[in-house]
Amino acid sequence: MTTQHTQQQILVLGGTGKTGRRIVARLQGQGVPVRVGSRSAQQPFDWTDQATWAPALRDINAVYVSYYPDLAEPGALETVSAFTDLAVAAGVSRLVLLSGRGQDRAQLAEKHVQSAGVEWTILRSGWFNQNFSEDYLLGPILGGEVVLPVGAVPEPFVDADDIAEVATAALTNNGHAGQLYELTGPRLLTFGEAIAEISAVTGRAVNFVQVSPEEYADGLAAVGVPAGAIELLTHLFTTLLDGRNAQVADGVARALGRPPRDFTDYATSTAATGVWARA
Repeated sequence: MTTQHTQQQILVLGGTGKTGRRIVARLQGQGVPVRVGSRSAQQPFDWTDQATWAPALRDINAVYVSYYPDLAEPGALETVSAFTDLAVAAGVSRLVLLSGRGQDRAQLAEKHVQSAGVEWTILRSGWFNQNFSEDYLLGPILGGEVVLPVGAVPEPFVDADDIAEVATAALTNNGHAGQLYELTGPRLLTFGEAIAEISAVTGRAVNFVQVSPEEYADGLAAVGVPAGAIELLTHLFTTLLDGRNAQVADGVARALGRPPRDFTDYATSTAATGVWARA
């Protein structure tokens, strides 16, 4: 059984992102003082501007560390390591790191956090359910065709709400320090199967098309996606979807004492919002 951890204030980096804004909402709902870490916040935080770090860390004793754009990015390890060291020096006593499942570069960042000398919890996750409904794949689904450089490799898609609930527990309760939670959904689906489920619950024809990594990169470039983003996306699809993550894990159950949310439940409830029904 966990008990409440006395907090002065929690800093949530990426506080307007998929997991961050959900964590902020949960903390606010519990009456926990929380500072949103983003470039648009009242106290701005920018990973690319170290001058914003110390002010954001003032009077903070727990931090949710979500690095943008991804821990697989060149330079991410050095940046997260420098932030971790500054946070500890500023008096932070608890760090919760959102990491990437199956990512060697991300695991180097994990090791630095684990050796920082304060309480830590690592949350490893892969592809979010919400990638299909928030930003990244929403446009293609609305257009009726999702084109990706991935075949029949299954993925245990994890729900961002599950990640947020685990992170909130790790930030506010005792009993999670020193834990590495691999967070997945309860079953494996290919991207094609996930798209088919979305098509079924929406009653709209949404097709999945597999292309080569080269064709995928060319398609992104043709619509103006920056070269750095193309490189990152191609890297993620061609490395992480090679079967290394094709198994479910028990992180959600260990952290929360309940099973993770199933993709069908996500798809059904998301379809009911109308987000996939826009013209």
